[in-house]
Amino acid sequence: MSDPITIPAWQRPHWQASDEEILLQFYVFGQFGAARVPSGGYGSPGLPPGIGATCHPHGDLRTWQGYPLKGAMGRMFRADAPEAWQRAFDAPEVMVVRGTLKDSPATGYLRDTLGVLAGLLDIGGRAILDPQILSLLDADGWRRRYLVPGGAPIRNHLLILCDGESAAGRSWIHTRGMRKFGRPDISIHQVPDAALGRAGLLCERLVELQALGAHFAEGQALDVEGLGGIVARHRGGLDDPQFNNACVEFHWPP
Repeated sequence: MSDPITIPAWQRPHWQASDEEILLQFYVFGQFGAARVPSGGYGSPGLPPGIGATCHPHGDLRTWQGYPLKGAMGRMFRADAPEAWQRAFDAPEVMVVRGTLKDSPATGYLRDTLGVLAGLLDIGGRAILDPQILSLLDADGWRRRYLVPGGAPIRNHLLILCDGESAAGRSWIHTRGMRKFGRPDISIHQVPDAALGRAGLLCERLVELQALGAHFAEGQALDVEGLGGIVARHRGGLDDPQFNNACVEFHWPP
């Protein structure tokens, strides 16, 4: 069992009410028994309304179409995190924590859910899989990432990817996981190799603004110091396999 550390909930100073939905989804692999989840030490009174937890024999989940430890996703996890994959694969039980919430002016819902995940690790959890950011961590790795004094940075809750584009010397910077904040993901196309560092920092800034509640309107121009203007375009949707979410798309200036 870890020493409990209070997980903070931050306000969203740029928040405006919207009809967007927050989605949280996690798989906790382990053996839990009937113990009460000790989430209070992490600052969580329990799961927020709208988020549920169901415990399943692992064998039952292996037949699910969306079972995350098989197929292409399972092979990726096994290659990238073999020890965590093995601990998850060998676990006799799986706790599925999932649900949707209305857009919120604060992140207490995230604190409360993370506190329950931390408590599940204390009573027999061995690994946590977050399909939204393609992350599988063993118990110690999850604690290092999220149980940070003062709170884990927003960057830790997301995945920022860099892929090559068809044009030589150009890359695509994009994110996964912004549905945790009820916001579209960020996509920046045609980034030259020499600007990858700047583009990565810009992407972090854009997701941070959204996590704090901001919206980027269709056609909105953003003035980026030393770069000029970039224009927001709304793309994608929940069935887009790159994001499983809508996205706000930008193009790096020529």
